Amino acid sequence: MIKTPKLKLKYFLSALLLLVLPFFINGQSIDVHVNLLVGKMTLAEKVGQMTQVERKELDHISDLATYNIGSLLSGGGSAPEPNTLDSWIDMYNEYQTASMQSSSGIPIIYGIDAVHGHSNVEGAVIVPHNIGLGATWNTELVKSVSQVVASEVAATGIDWTFAPCVAVPQNERWGRTYEGFGETAEINQIMGIASVVGFQGNDLALKNTILACAKHFIGDGGTTDGIDQGNTQITEELLRSLHMPAYVDAIENSVGTIMATYNSWNEQKVHGYKYLLTDLLKTELGFDGFIVSDWKGVDQVTDDYKEAIKQSINAGVDMIMVPDRYETFIKYTTELVNENEISMSRIDDAVKRILKQKLLLGLFEEPYATKSSTEIDLFGSVKHREIARQAVRESIVVLDAKNNVLPLKQEGQNIGLAGILANDLGAQCGGWTIAWQGGNGDITEGTSILEGFRKLTGSSKIIFNKTGDFEQDIDVAVVVIGEKTPYSEGGGDRSSLNIENQDIALLKKLKNKNIPTIALLISGRPMILGEALFHSDAMIAAWYPGTEGDGVAEILFGLYEPKGKTTHSWPNHMRQIPINVGDINYRPLYPYKHGLTQFPASDSSSHLKVYACTTNNEGDTLLVYFNDKITSNYSTIKDYNLFINGEFTNAYVESQAIDSNNATILKINLSTPIQQGDELYLNIANGVLASNSMLLSDTRQIFVYNGVKNYNLLSNRIEAESYFEMQGVNTEQCSDDGGGHNLGHIDIGDYMKYEFNVPKAGYYQLVSRIAGFNDGSINFIFKNTSLNLPFKSTNGWQSWQNFYEEIYLEAGNQNMTVTAESSQFNINYYDLVFVKEAQVIPGKIEAEKYGTAVGIETECCEDDASDNIGYIDFGDSAIYPTKVNQSGFYKINVRYASINDGYFLLSFGNETIEFPFKNTGGWQTWGTSTIEVYLDGGEADMIFTGATGLLNINYFEFEFAGTFTTNYISVLNDIQLYAVPARNNVTLKLPFKLDSKKDIKLFDSKGNLVTLDEINIKQKANEYYFDLSFPKGKYFMSIKNKNSTYIKSFLVN
Repeated sequence: MIKTPKLKLKYFLSALLLLVLPFFINGQSIDVHVNLLVGKMTLAEKVGQMTQVERKELDHISDLATYNIGSLLSGGGSAPEPNTLDSWIDMYNEYQTASMQSSSGIPIIYGIDAVHGHSNVEGAVIVPHNIGLGATWNTELVKSVSQVVASEVAATGIDWTFAPCVAVPQNERWGRTYEGFGETAEINQIMGIASVVGFQGNDLALKNTILACAKHFIGDGGTTDGIDQGNTQITEELLRSLHMPAYVDAIENSVGTIMATYNSWNEQKVHGYKYLLTDLLKTELGFDGFIVSDWKGVDQVTDDYKEAIKQSINAGVDMIMVPDRYETFIKYTTELVNENEISMSRIDDAVKRILKQKLLLGLFEEPYATKSSTEIDLFGSVKHREIARQAVRESIVVLDAKNNVLPLKQEGQNIGLAGILANDLGAQCGGWTIAWQGGNGDITEGTSILEGFRKLTGSSKIIFNKTGDFEQDIDVAVVVIGEKTPYSEGGGDRSSLNIENQDIALLKKLKNKNIPTIALLISGRPMILGEALFHSDAMIAAWYPGTEGDGVAEILFGLYEPKGKTTHSWPNHMRQIPINVGDINYRPLYPYKHGLTQFPASDSSSHLKVYACTTNNEGDTLLVYFNDKITSNYSTIKDYNLFINGEFTNAYVESQAIDSNNATILKINLSTPIQQGDELYLNIANGVLASNSMLLSDTRQIFVYNGVKNYNLLSNRIEAESYFEMQGVNTEQCSDDGGGHNLGHIDIGDYMKYEFNVPKAGYYQLVSRIAGFNDGSINFIFKNTSLNLPFKSTNGWQSWQNFYEEIYLEAGNQNMTVTAESSQFNINYYDLVFVKEAQVIPGKIEAEKYGTAVGIETECCEDDASDNIGYIDFGDSAIYPTKVNQSGFYKINVRYASINDGYFLLSFGNETIEFPFKNTGGWQTWGTSTIEVYLDGGEADMIFTGATGLLNINYFEFEFAGTFTTNYISVLNDIQLYAVPARNNVTLKLPFKLDSKKDIKLFDSKGNLVTLDEINIKQKANEYYFDLSFPKGKYFMSIKNKNSTYIKSFLVN
């Protein structure tokens, strides 16, 4: 049994008086007794009451009495061991016992972030976050939910929750968006009242009520760019009209505490802003509770901690959530009072406000928690979970659905469930769950979405596969998409809210199999749906539903009609954020208060409606997806008006037709392609399209997703999970440097596809960051090239190593397909690091250093202890990126080996050279073949192609032979070589005189030298005639004149 310690003598009379007073004494009587207590307190005791310490930061439990600490808190994840209801009660009572050993004997008030249930305690009921509760638009339900939370908090002895958050989020980039009820003052007012009344009831001294805290005063949801703890740069008029009303209503409903906000208003930190905290909140609005700082919020006022304390207390902060350096805080505050920097009246005002709430809570009468109460019996109970489940049901917003897709059937249906979020209780709870940032997996007791689905099926089968690789035939698929990793506060600030590529790929994979596909979105805010919308047949927002995942399933199976309506305007794209109801140009994807209240069916829908609209990747076609099949098309191109970047144009529309493969899609062909980045809206005239029973309804200002392919510029690193298409892989938390995610559970045949733009052609080092227990390899396929990358076991799923290969990539848009050739390994990322540009001419190019190749193999070479390319046959080819330093004539020496005569081709730009070779007598018996050619300066690919005969090549060596002007080209063009069958000869006309007929050589198409008997060569000046005595085919002739060799070809038919 825990015994209440005796109160110190000097407080005995006043405390005794309080204990015998009936608790229904009026406020004036409480104020009298507060004044009596404060009048007997020392400065040290008063400053102690203003001090709030995180329980884990106490140096020793006796410090509660030594420093007269007024409050403790449990921050996110701060819990006793084990984390059970009994442990929390024991911990609370131990702290209360210690606190009342102080000179004042005043009990502590214990605070906690029970923002969506008693979420630090394992086994507590976790209710939807406020964004979901707001979507219910049901104040009585939210009041009941708050009563559940209050009961479970009170069961552990804790007196005070730092809730409700009545922030008005204006920019969904903000990581705390889900903590507010919605984007308007309206929704936060009504839900704020419901929460305060639910927490506090009519009597704070009752065992099932707790003290509420409206937060964060003021303007936290309006920071520029949604930056957490940032600057709210707005007028006072907007501050009062948008961000203040919820506090006015909370105060009118007797909220006991208000938390100051981290953010600044017009560059001044609110924690130190007297006009806001004292003049506005306490004086003008009449708030008589106490203001508590946020976690180390005082520290942000200025770098000088003592000065920050002075400014904050003088501004009106009553209790400081220190939360760690409490001795320093107490020392500085005491000094500031003694130095007359903080007045005693300001200290007394703060302490009176704090003691009043402690008295209202009944802490002086009954400071201890009990292990025998109704609240304990109800903790985590079926009754509480049913209320939470009803909140889940009513919070779900059906954003849109095609006809006859929902509800799911409990009988006779194969239902595929996919996505890693389908079976992740922690993810569906979100942040502030067991830990500050939350966590993935089975972090507490509850029902995952998968388990909820399985509870409801009769003869229907739930077939779960995270990656959607179902082995059975599927009638309908539900893909759970959204924010994979829980977060809180600034940890959730995002520059992009686009649905992840892996989710898009999963939806696309199932839709491509003609499976009706429902997208179920788990998130703390509206996300940019993009491609996810037109790769689905229904889009449903479930927010962060909490532990009762069966509430989600009950809506999808039609056991309850959907009721939820959005409390945020849903943005079309990131550039549109912030978008809020009342904006001048208000064109959201889904408006404020949007949500279907029944599932569309062909026999009940009144209108044919547009479900989604997108361009194709090329931008020359619009694809309009409807909620039903189009059976009648009365439209002409004049019925389609396209708005591009706000400008009306119908000149783009060239033709339109129903898709021959899918009658729910209308294709609109454009005369001019849409460009990346264009913002598009489409109007379609009413009544020009129809299904069997419905005419097209009002379709003004349809948002068109710009799907013109955007290849991001390669910036070395490609995160493995950023694919646009995949098969078989899962995304999981990564402990590698930098954290984030990796791909795991990879098996043979699994693949990922990526897109990017290569800024410069050349050789790149391809680095794959891999972990696993097996040796193996990965195959990479790029445009015009491929690579096999082997790797070794790293002896751990999170033991990461780099594995390297070098590859040549062409400049421009690239698709990279990565295919697993072994199993049981993880990939974190790929780095593509530029190594070198094309090889320089003049110089030696090793044959095996090609950029890309087809049919070429590399082998050891006996010629110079390097490698050569071998097994070269007809059509085999290799590309060598080269840079010719200057235009001119080059002598090309090719080191080769062969067992036959023949020729191969070397191409530079538009010029192709037939290069003869002779039998060297063996595959490693090397000879050199030489010709001279003219090359233009600059970058170009040298393309080697096998033509006739088999050979190996060791290297190509280029020697600069001199600068040739256009005269060389002119001479080459002046040489005439052609067959004249009528005269039975081949005619060669030269613009110069040869020294000897031996300077003329003739080769057949196989590279064999054709013997020319000088008797058969007739010469007339600079003209030469050869008897046409050789077979049909292609031939080429080499003519040497001084330092130049000219090659011409001719055809014998």
